[in-house]
Amino acid sequence: MTRTRIALVTGGNKGIGFEIARKLAEAGVHVLVGSRDRARGDAAAAALTEKGLSAECLHLDLDSAEAIAAATATIESRFGRLDILVNNAGIFDFGDAAPGKASVEAVRRVMEVNFIGTLAVTQAMLPLLRAAPAATIVNLSSSMGSLAENADPEAPFYSQRFVGYNASKAALNMLTIQLHEELQAEGIKVNSVSPGFVKTDLTGFGKMTPEEGARLPAEYALRAEVSGCFVEPGGTTPW
Repeated sequence: MTRTRIALVTGGNKGIGFEIARKLAEAGVHVLVGSRDRARGDAAAAALTEKGLSAECLHLDLDSAEAIAAATATIESRFGRLDILVNNAGIFDFGDAAPGKASVEAVRRVMEVNFIGTLAVTQAMLPLLRAAPAATIVNLSSSMGSLAENADPEAPFYSQRFVGYNASKAALNMLTIQLHEELQAEGIKVNSVSPGFVKTDLTGFGKMTPEEGARLPAEYALRAEVSGCFVEPGGTTPW
């Protein structure tokens, strides 16, 4: 008998995160919709269950060690394992800018949520991921986190100089690389996935819908055959 996989999607109550949660649930996964706002998380989970999908809200605030510990304890007591972790939650602060102009407080906040918060959640979930037979971790990155792309005047986002956001995604990529090295002997697949240029509440602009942006992250969450990679819809992204 096939065991239902358990997935946690951080920031799963809206945008790309919600669409990833939906795609995973449509594939037969029981999805924990991680949400800082309980009401929004409940509404997102209800929208999925109303379609006959398996989902529930899990309160999770990346800024709160207590909330992370409580979420981990809930998964441990309910399921005893975690098969899929999608680190989707992230922020953009419009005080961010080029290094000479960026608000230091804005940069600090972006780094705290996008990198430190993701690291904290991942550390907390590692024992549960290790308890699963073939776990996967997907870190939602961006081409703006590529050092090679940032240094290439011909790259499409070369002019997008947001030192905090870009650095947070570069740091997230470092997390992917080092987690891959740490976990590969245990068979846990870890990849950075850039969803593409998606229009969401975070960006306010973009060419792709959240549903289109969710395709690749969901694919790697469900069936990752490689590990330690940085990919986007067009192929491999340079680190």
